[in-house]
Amino acid sequence: MSFLNILLSDLEMSVSMFYHSASFSEIFSYTAYRQLSQMFLTIIFFHGSEYVLALATHGRSNVTLMSLLISKNYLFAMIFSLLEYFIEIVLFPGLKELWWVSNLGLGMVIIGEIIRKTAIITAGQAFTHLIRTYHSEDHKLITHGIYGFARHPGYCGFFIWSVGTQIMLCNPISTIAFAVVVWRFFAQRIPYEEHFLRQFFGSQYVEYAQRVPSGVPFVN
Repeated sequence: MSFLNILLSDLEMSVSMFYHSASFSEIFSYTAYRQLSQMFLTIIFFHGSEYVLALATHGRSNVTLMSLLISKNYLFAMIFSLLEYFIEIVLFPGLKELWWVSNLGLGMVIIGEIIRKTAIITAGQAFTHLIRTYHSEDHKLITHGIYGFARHPGYCGFFIWSVGTQIMLCNPISTIAFAVVVWRFFAQRIPYEEHFLRQFFGSQYVEYAQRVPSGVPFVN
């Protein structure tokens, strides 16, 4: 038997022993099942409800699959977070057993969902997934309800939701990465969007922006 065959045989035996160890099996069967189930249900509900609300608000003829809010960058981020999860649950299983952290993340996911969906329902046809660069008759400035507390409650909700998904998985790297990337995205998007809103609504929006915060931390 060649050296390579012996090496492969030993490696296969080591992997097999590691996989069938009682501690690993217990951690994977309970911890990973619960956390990953929560993650997948969270993603399915978020994107499914976004699409359903878009259909209900704007009609089938005005809605495309873009309303699912799934982009290449988003898929890359989610795949990266899952890779981190699987690596850490094997190398640092105790990290995933911090249930108070995971439950905190679950709470953030729920709160983020409530804030965002409340924003969508309150705004009605004024809410779109793409920034409007032209003014239309059905585009009204919404300042009541949840918009009395934040100018962009939809962005606020998504920020809380996205970071919460990674805290729920006890993913320290992805938690920081998601917080930074999503914050930077909104820090650039909000000024761009509000440039058009000031054109559409003039002093009415200027006064509103001075009175109500954006809803995203450290973004005026």
